[in-house]
Amino acid sequence: MAVTTEIAAEQAREQANTGTKPVADSHRFDEASLERWMAANVAGYQGPLEVRQFKGGQSNPTYQIITPGKKYVLRRKPPGKLLPSAHAVDREYKVITALGTTGFPVAKTYGLCVDDAVIGTWFYIMDMVEGRILWDQTLPQYEPAERRAIFRGKIKTLADLHNTDYAKIGLEDYGRPGNYMGRQVDRWTKQYKASETQPIPEMERLIDWLPKSLPAQERTSIVHGDYRLDNMIFHPTEPRVIAVLDWELSTLGEPLADFTYLLMNWVNGTIAALPDLKAHGIPTIEEAVAYYCELTGRSGLSDLNWYFAYNAFRLAGIVQGILGRVRDGTANHPEAANMGPRVVGLAQASWTFAQKAGAVA
Repeated sequence: MAVTTEIAAEQAREQANTGTKPVADSHRFDEASLERWMAANVAGYQGPLEVRQFKGGQSNPTYQIITPGKKYVLRRKPPGKLLPSAHAVDREYKVITALGTTGFPVAKTYGLCVDDAVIGTWFYIMDMVEGRILWDQTLPQYEPAERRAIFRGKIKTLADLHNTDYAKIGLEDYGRPGNYMGRQVDRWTKQYKASETQPIPEMERLIDWLPKSLPAQERTSIVHGDYRLDNMIFHPTEPRVIAVLDWELSTLGEPLADFTYLLMNWVNGTIAALPDLKAHGIPTIEEAVAYYCELTGRSGLSDLNWYFAYNAFRLAGIVQGILGRVRDGTANHPEAANMGPRVVGLAQASWTFAQKAGAVA
């Protein structure tokens, strides 16, 4: 994809996802009921409250709760028909709460509600973290040294997550050990099929090839599942991550799935289109791999093309799920209906990586 097209897409995504708006009619709920619940369950809560909806988010509707002395964030399951295992706000709450005990950068949690009678679906309340959300991967507003520091901060935070002793913080039951990649391929295949809106030949080839070519799993860690620049909040002035957001896809699994997802921008995004990464201040893919390996005690990484194929395939499954919600009338984002071509592009990119990893048509 041409760099101008990719940058324009990033700019449009930032505009569509930044800030708050009045609550959409389809996502309204009984605010008085929420206020009663918060008064009874959130330590230190003092109303009255005002509710606004964050523009961003394709999956779980997210709201800003404004009170006279404090701002909170509410994440909820969307109303309507849902895919099995999706929108697990209780799992988000569990992992964020556990990681908060270690000093890992997450928002402070205040309470989880699994009573549909309160606002119609399950939800949880967490702190509103103030800082910088950076959308454009090329960081055009910063100098090269600042860009490099931000990228290293991003990689270090992910390595810190993967180095966390999940059993020590009570997350030994947060996922099943072993065969993570096989289960993930199966999961996204099922989601794609459940949401399918058009035949895509490359997806059918991938559905056949990926399970037959799984790399061996050497480690198990907490994996975020959607670790990217705009899913984290940076300190207002320092190149330091102060909160990682959107834990809906987190589980125990293969940490390389997380790290290679982060690397996708080097091979199929705005970073890939930059003519000179070193001059720009962004680590090369080789430098990013070396730094991650240093932080996690690895001698190197193999099977990168397989993981790139998997990550593009998984993204195709996620975007197809959004299209499925358009079909079912539960989509959360105004641009959701326009994502059909993106699924096709991701499927084609995935098959290209798969061929590099040894797949044949």
